[in-house]
Amino acid sequence: MTDLERLASWLRCPVCGAHLSPVDRLVLGCSSGHRHDVNKRGYISLLGGSKHVGDSAAMLDARDAVLEGGLYALIARAVASAVPAAALRVLDAGAGTGHYLRAVLATHPESLGLAMDLSPAAVGRATRSTERIDGLVADTWRPLPVRDGVCDAVLDVFAPRNLPEFARVLRPGGSLIVVVPRAGHLSSLRAATSMLDVPADKADDVITAAEPLYALLTREHVSESLAVDDAVRHALIGMGPSAHHVDSDTSETDRPLPAETLLDVDVLHFTTR
Repeated sequence: MTDLERLASWLRCPVCGAHLSPVDRLVLGCSSGHRHDVNKRGYISLLGGSKHVGDSAAMLDARDAVLEGGLYALIARAVASAVPAAALRVLDAGAGTGHYLRAVLATHPESLGLAMDLSPAAVGRATRSTERIDGLVADTWRPLPVRDGVCDAVLDVFAPRNLPEFARVLRPGGSLIVVVPRAGHLSSLRAATSMLDVPADKADDVITAAEPLYALLTREHVSESLAVDDAVRHALIGMGPSAHHVDSDTSETDRPLPAETLLDVDVLHFTTR
């Protein structure tokens, strides 16, 4: 299977829903005649009319500093452990730079991944990081341009959730791994910088929303104290949605800055009903 065939094997046409297949060197098409160009870097954009904006290069740099620096290694290990050994095709929805997807692939040597994100820059980084990741620029809130039942597992780590669409693209009995922050996550940093709050009982809300389509298999609480300096504080603020609301230059705040903060999340493992 060529790289283009492998990319196409994940996808359906965003216009009509028919399966996509290669029709030219950098073009995928469907039986209805719709054509979609593949980026020369090997990923495809099927955004359609989305009005949402993906992460900037600065946000991705901040995320790389945190994730590749190992601060969230406990989360990566928990996500990789939750994915069943038999999961050969793994979709990471809101993949960012592909950090968590790479963690899964590292422990699942026969598996392939599809990194899906709203940000072309993020998808480009993910696909460049390993030959085992294909890339898709798409909006999680819209119908996904992904084939029915093509995925053995879907990852959703600190990302928007389209639970009905995740269920559609999962095979029967497939796994959905969701990571959501708890109220204590980065709480000292949030208090000092006015970062966005985390709703209480967020995991419970996700479980309730998922109940019609999924059965909860496990709920793992992952927590660890993190030492933080100026560079880490800057990156933690700049890597996520708070970057749109808070100046990541923490040197300008009048409040005392914490020397440590808390990693505090729930890792939820669902299976389709």
